[in-house]
Amino acid sequence: MTTTLPTAELAPPARRAPATARKRGRKRHSTPLTIAMLAVLAYFLLPLLWLVVASTKSTQDLFNTFGLWFSHAPQLLTNIRATFTQDDGVFVRWLLNTVMYAGVSSVGAALLAAAGGYGFAKFRFRGDRVAFNLVVGAVMVPATALAIPTYLLFAKAGLVNTPWAVILPSLVNPFGLYLMRVYAEDAVPDSILEAARIDGAGEARIFFRIVLRLLGPGLVTVLLFTLVATWNNYFLPLIMLNNPNLYPVTVGLSSWAAQAQNGGAGSSSDMLALVVTGSLISIVPLVVAFLMLQRYWQSGLASGGVKQ
Repeated sequence: MTTTLPTAELAPPARRAPATARKRGRKRHSTPLTIAMLAVLAYFLLPLLWLVVASTKSTQDLFNTFGLWFSHAPQLLTNIRATFTQDDGVFVRWLLNTVMYAGVSSVGAALLAAAGGYGFAKFRFRGDRVAFNLVVGAVMVPATALAIPTYLLFAKAGLVNTPWAVILPSLVNPFGLYLMRVYAEDAVPDSILEAARIDGAGEARIFFRIVLRLLGPGLVTVLLFTLVATWNNYFLPLIMLNNPNLYPVTVGLSSWAAQAQNGGAGSSSDMLALVVTGSLISIVPLVVAFLMLQRYWQSGLASGGVKQ
């Protein structure tokens, strides 16, 4: 005797997902976009590769060998040693000057931008919109256009050929102030400020004890931007300084390059290899700074752009 199961108890056959749904679940790959990204990557990495390879060559090998490959007799350590000992070790002084200029300028510019951005974001006063619009307009003014007026101003004050001639102009960062103002609007809740004021905290204490901690990622972002800008600054130190002992790396290496072009035989004939090696050494601190502060920099760029 055979029994049959009711049709209601029979499991329906599994239905396959539509083709469109399967396509949506897959990651789309774009060959033109991949090629474009590889081209951009090569555009940024090839100069760095050339610099690393060229730092291992002598001046003669720089002109007689392929630029993107090593010579038969690499001499990186020899070039580094010669760079640090050339002209009684003046490269070390240039490097220390650059660290001082960039370090003081970046920290000072970040603190001033944080204070200004916090003030524009959380305080209302007469003419605040006009003042902020002036700051935004100052972002569009190139730094080279202000170099000559800045030189004349510092010459009147007697600050030319001093470290302050490089540090003080670098403290002004309109873009950093704009960025901190946008970031502070969402990163600093009004409720926390009101609670601190009710507890009797003054505005200075609120800023240094509470606000700076909340503005940490944005603060690091402005610090990195100013650090890179001051480290790579060439035109301002060139017109402000005439003492070689006060030169940053950019101006110092430029003076060595001028000696390599104008000098004939002798010690200056190998100066070009020292310029290339010094350029490689000068970017190492920037790479280290970015690797150490990368996560703060990325969060600082992303935060403040999306309101919660």
